[in-house]
Parts: sequence; C-alpha cells; structure tokens
Amino acid sequence: MTKTDLRKIYRAKRNALSATEQAKYDDLLLIRFQQADIPFVHTLFSYWPMEQMREPNVHLITDFMEFRNPELQVAYPRITADGQHMEAILTNEDTTFRQNKFGTYEPEQGEVISPDALDLVLVPLLCFDKSGYRVGYGKGYYDRFLKACNAACVKVGCSYFEPVEEICDKHEFDVPLNLCMTPQSIYVF
Repeated sequence: MTKTDLRKIYRAKRNALSATEQAKYDDLLLIRFQQADIPFVHTLFSYWPMEQMREPNVHLITDFMEFRNPELQVAYPRITADGQHMEAILTNEDTTFRQNKFGTYEPEQGEVISPDALDLVLVPLLCFDKSGYRVGYGKGYYDRFLKACNAACVKVGCSYFEPVEEICDKHEFDVPLNLCMTPQSIYVF
C-alpha cells in the first residue's frame, strides 16, 4: 500500500480505539520497551504525543528512562524558525512547552544540541513495515533529522498495531527504525 492509503487506514484504526484500550496498549508498550535490549542511554530524543492524533503515550517511556538514569539528558523536537527543519532542544524540569502550528508541543527555550549527540530517538509513526520503514505524517522532518544522527543512535518506534508487509512507495530519503514495539511484540531491524 502507499503511504497515503496507510495514513488514512491507520488514523481510522487509532480513532476506533477506546480510551481504555489506548491506556492498556500504552502500558503494554512500556513493558515491551523494558524488555527490549536497549543499550545504556546518555541522551534521549523524545517527543510530546499529540492527543488529537491518538499517538502512543511515550511520556511513560521517557519517565522510565529518566528513572533508570537520573543523569539522562532529554531533548525534544522544535521546528526551526524558517519551518524547514527540526532541531533537538535539551530540556529540564523548568522547561516550558508551547503548541506549534502542527499541534505538537515543543520547548520554548533550551540549548540546541546536534543530532549526532543522541543515543536514542523515539520516532512517531502511524504504521511501519516488516523492514523497519515507517509512515509518518508526511512532512519529512524526522527523516531529514534522522539522517544527521550518528550511526550508533538507536531509532525506536511505538505502534498500537502490528506491521504491514511493505510500504510500497518508500524512497531513498526514508530512514528505517532499529526497533519498533507493539503491545504484542518487539521488532528488531
């Protein structure tokens, strides 16, 4: 299937989930993450899940990572002033977030760090395939950002649904995940 078709299907599938199902799946995703063979992480790049898109609650994973490593540095994405790129902003307990034009929350202030400094990136997605490629929201911000990450950086996705066989219109700029968690499984690519 094409990315356009998959976006329609998986948005509808997410919207069909009840709040109870979504909360259960979020808990199961955290358990899968805890079971995954994740190397020690010094710098995590997370994101604020969009409620209106019914995204998995990756705050649970970020909180677990901070509990596991109190010295963990956590960065969140912010769209650059020209609207063309995404940058990593280090955050702390005093960081304030604001909603941007896409409905995502991003840090208002903080130090910009290089994507090359990240050990693990939590990558939003609507669905993924059995080769680790994902369907995002179509703006290309994450693929451009992930290309700048170091080769050892672990790229992790979380999905409420199992993978599709193949995304038929992926292109040379798409960056595959290393791992993807679903409530039932851990996929390693």
